[in-house]
Amino acid sequence: MEQDQSGIGRRRFVTGAMAVAAGAAAGPLWGAPGARAAAPSLVSAAPGRSVAIFGAGMGGLSAAHELAERGFQVTVYERKALGGKSRSIPVPGTATGGRRDLPGEHGFRFFPGFYQNLPDTMSRIPFGRGTVRDNLVPASLEVIAYKGKELRIPVPGSLGGVLTPEAIEDYLRSALTAVTTVPPSQINFFVSKLLTFVTSGPRRRLGQWENMAFADFIKADVMSQEYRDLLVTMFTASLVAAQPDKANTRTMGLMFEALFYSALGLGPYGPPDQVLNGPSNDVWIDPWIAHLTGLGVRFEVGRTATGFTCSGGRITGAQVTDPSGASGVVTADHYVAAMPIERLQPLLTSELKAADPALARLAHLETDWMNGVMIYLKEPRPIAAGHLIYAATPWALTSISQAQFWSGDFAARYGDGTATDCLSLDLSDWNTPGVLFGRTAKQCTRQEIVQEVLAQVRSALPGGAALLPDSIVHSWFVDPAITGEGTAAVANDEPLLINTPASWGNRPTATTRIPNFFLAADYVRNSINLATMEGGNEAGRMAANGILDASGSAATRARLYGLYLPDEFRSIHGADDARYLLGLPNRFDLLLPYWPGR
Repeated sequence: MEQDQSGIGRRRFVTGAMAVAAGAAAGPLWGAPGARAAAPSLVSAAPGRSVAIFGAGMGGLSAAHELAERGFQVTVYERKALGGKSRSIPVPGTATGGRRDLPGEHGFRFFPGFYQNLPDTMSRIPFGRGTVRDNLVPASLEVIAYKGKELRIPVPGSLGGVLTPEAIEDYLRSALTAVTTVPPSQINFFVSKLLTFVTSGPRRRLGQWENMAFADFIKADVMSQEYRDLLVTMFTASLVAAQPDKANTRTMGLMFEALFYSALGLGPYGPPDQVLNGPSNDVWIDPWIAHLTGLGVRFEVGRTATGFTCSGGRITGAQVTDPSGASGVVTADHYVAAMPIERLQPLLTSELKAADPALARLAHLETDWMNGVMIYLKEPRPIAAGHLIYAATPWALTSISQAQFWSGDFAARYGDGTATDCLSLDLSDWNTPGVLFGRTAKQCTRQEIVQEVLAQVRSALPGGAALLPDSIVHSWFVDPAITGEGTAAVANDEPLLINTPASWGNRPTATTRIPNFFLAADYVRNSINLATMEGGNEAGRMAANGILDASGSAATRARLYGLYLPDEFRSIHGADDARYLLGLPNRFDLLLPYWPGR
């Protein structure tokens, strides 16, 4: 029988009662390869303070962090890899000469300035003489490549004077006119719609814009192709992996508002675009796991939650399976489901849904694909000093040239010494035919995906063929979450939640009606309202606070940071909500668009 790192047979399972007696408060004494063992001096948790967390992505790790700091005994069970979608994915077998494998990832990291919860957590993770937060460096979200032209987004600046709707309107109109080829009448209409959202009160945002598709809000169907390419699809598909006809207006409006205020340096926000100065695991995830382990958190990797038992309105245990197929029961005082929606939904039995009917609505939530493609280059290609948006590309591509932001010499550290840069791309539309093969990304093989991505990038960039010739392509890597590519069995092991119209009503809170069952993932209702690292972190904080409440803890609750709204707009929002309750439109809303040609 195969032995794990602790020497315990992989088919040996210990029930919760035995585990507590042994000092492992949340279940089996597993020690999977790659997991860090808990400190041997740990003792069992005090009654009511043992927590089992299922999922080690942003939500699970954030909940574990908040609880461990407050003296709870936490065990985290993860089916795949610590860090979830935010982890690094080294390319196997690419290292030679003492170097490390080439760095891959689910998709490049992007830390907008309006993230507040996650940077706060990062500031509490030691790294060298500072913290992990010190590894965030400013970039510039400034370049749009469009049909062989380069359009530069204006640098962050100030409106000047008093913040008013009219000042925002003038700023946006002049900025969009300067960087796009969209007809002026259509720019005016688009700006009026953005201003409509910015001046909408919370009642209208939730009651009206939550229930309307973004494409309908900005009348994409009657506008020019440039309007759709540069003002609609570019923003929704490229930046937030959403299709404009599927994403709701409230979510898209919140993201625009937050990016806009951050770019202007308003509120508590940091630099509008930040990236890590190295691979995620090196400068963030691994130090985080080490810190949590030092706080007493146990990690059990390769353990998949396969069911929850419910009796008397409470969770009484969780079934967990290891890679060999053997299963056991985990018991704890509190249970946190921190796995993604597509993993949790099949585990929701009729008993769980009866105990909390809101859980049944999770079946109505939808996911889509946004995955990474890395192209390693023999010559440095810092195409842009930040993120680059390839507008009008069928696969809604964005990229960042990573070596310019990373500490040390890329070639000396990774691969065989001849790869000097990594063009890391996010592929956000897997359902539209490409330009090279006429097939969707799902219908292409991995090799064809890379060829198609290069063709689309070259067509969008000025001088793209000369900038990225085949001769400088060292190798490539497609997110391994994609399987069966090019066949009818194509699948994505790590999709993303999408915020369809009215989806807020189907999303749960972190605290369920089951008093010892909590949720910590980005589908939980949160202030950022989008499937992001920030949303997962906020959900983990909310789950931790729920456990603190349920256990009667006197510890300080985890702080929750919301999105910034300017004080100057409080009265404007209140007045708009009064109009909404009277059935009147927002006063800036143009109900009829400027038609093409007018």
